[in-house]
Amino acid sequence: MNSDILKGNWKQLRGTVKEKWGRLTDDDLTVAEGKHDQLVGRIQERYGKTREAAEQEVADWMKSLR
Repeated sequence: MNSDILKGNWKQLRGTVKEKWGRLTDDDLTVAEGKHDQLVGRIQERYGKTREAAEQEVADWMKSLR
């Protein structure tokens, strides 16, 4: 799954994002709005992860959606 698909399916994916990263608020998800970089940044902030670790988590999550 690439970033374009993430943007296109964002409304359907919001629920799975909240299941995976429960610390993200509705405001976080609104700001992210399917933007890969924004989602990674919010995960990094809320969970205190490095950029690389957050990127890897999102990549793994996106692979699991296939």
